[in-house]
Amino acid sequence: KALIAILGLSYIQPFEDGNKRTSRLLANAILLAYDRAPLSYRSVDENDYREAVLVFYELNSLMLFKKIFVSQCEFAAKNYAVK
Repeated sequence: KALIAILGLSYIQPFEDGNKRTSRLLANAILLAYDRAPLSYRSVDENDYREAVLVFYELNSLMLFKKIFVSQCEFAAKNYAVK
């Protein structure tokens, strides 16, 4: 759900500004609702993140972004405590 939220909301661009930030917040809210750690993407190269989003936008492929998302879920599980 969180993966679809982050890509889907940023893809449809419902707001004039802040679509990607809002989609990351929504995705983190979903993760927290399921007792999962929020994702910060701080360990992701900015260019890799952009490329993964563009591949989704242009090719409808989740592959690159899913790889980033899963690695960030693993990073968050190791580094952040959710209570």
